[in-house]
Amino acid sequence: MSTEQPTEPRRSAFVDLSPLRESPAFARLWAGNSISAIGAQLTLVTIGLQVYDITRSTFAVALVSGFALVPMIVFGIYAGLLNDYFDRRTVLLWSATISWSCSVALAILAWLQVDIAWPLYVLAVIGAVTASTSATTRFAIVPRLLPARLLPAGSALGGITFGVALTVGPALAGVLVAVAGFAWTYTIDAVLFIAGFLGIVTLPGLKPEGTTTRPGWASLKGGWDFLRTAPNIRTSFAVDIIAMTFGRPQVLFPAVGALVIGGGSITVGVLVAAGAIGVLLSSLFSGRVTGYRWHGVAIGWAIAVYGAFVAGMGAVFGAMATGWFGPVTSDISGANIPALILAALMSAGMGASDNVSTIFRMTMMQSAVPDEMRGRIQGVFTVVVTGGPRLGEMVMGGLAGITSLWFPPVAGGLAIIVLIAIALRVQRAFRAYDAENPTL
Repeated sequence: MSTEQPTEPRRSAFVDLSPLRESPAFARLWAGNSISAIGAQLTLVTIGLQVYDITRSTFAVALVSGFALVPMIVFGIYAGLLNDYFDRRTVLLWSATISWSCSVALAILAWLQVDIAWPLYVLAVIGAVTASTSATTRFAIVPRLLPARLLPAGSALGGITFGVALTVGPALAGVLVAVAGFAWTYTIDAVLFIAGFLGIVTLPGLKPEGTTTRPGWASLKGGWDFLRTAPNIRTSFAVDIIAMTFGRPQVLFPAVGALVIGGGSITVGVLVAAGAIGVLLSSLFSGRVTGYRWHGVAIGWAIAVYGAFVAGMGAVFGAMATGWFGPVTSDISGANIPALILAALMSAGMGASDNVSTIFRMTMMQSAVPDEMRGRIQGVFTVVVTGGPRLGEMVMGGLAGITSLWFPPVAGGLAIIVLIAIALRVQRAFRAYDAENPTL
């Protein structure tokens, strides 16, 4: 009689597609969101282009995101309260309907040739708020559609959605605006958005399980009280804040394109696209990664690697700043191509490692947090991922203003590595977190 123990089948390196096969509801929701996300990125870029066309002011373009920041944070939290009381399918359907209405309104204004900036700001804020609500709701829904063992693979598929949208959407926006104009571009987004509804309307009823509390102060306080009893979840938020606070060199890209590497806006586009490609590739080849059970360790290592890539990008900037490679110009013909390639590789590495961290952090929240609290905790997560990058850009931009362009990413990347090592050493429960026995 054989005494050999059964072994787990060898995992493929390619993304695990089991969530799409085993849960038709998840597959429809994912497919619809993937298509509509391209349109959302398309419109986000197009609004910026139209505001600049009207005002000829880059500051006016920056206000598109600036006006939306606080409402996104507030409604991200409020969406969590809604999701822990009402049927989540209904919340998602209403938020998607309002988002789609904004896309239709933008198309109508463009077809009517209304060249006024303030309606664009209003619609951009409403669209950002409903997008934040939809994201919070969708994350809270996924654990009801997938078994716990498939949550990492589901998060990896979400990375594919994000990577494709961030790669294809902005590029498509530039081409469509140049060839067909603003009106047709917004109209295409409105059509693409319909795919998102197909995934939502076919969902089953998804009322929160367990005790529910009407949205309000008591519900909000209950969420914060719960978070105080969940050290692993708190630590997952804290390490992400560390990464974002000290590792957001994207704010430096315009100056890098003009002064350091050269190439102007083309260099900026290449570096941003490289980050999105890193997200996409890390999700496409996540098959073996998502099978790793020690999620706290995986998050720590992924963020430390992220810090190394941030520091590496700063090192590229520093090498160029010394003038070793000669002068550069803002025209792409005057860019230093080897330096651009190295910086793009660093950006891709940042995107990939950040995505790996996201996969495990999302899985930890979705599997360890009880359903009745999941909406509120996802709302806090929305605040972290919305506010963290903005804080990081302020830190990077401020340091660059008083030092140099290369110093903030080098110092920030090294700070990330050190702080993550300290966090893992201090938070032993987080380091020992086991996906097969999820604990708060």
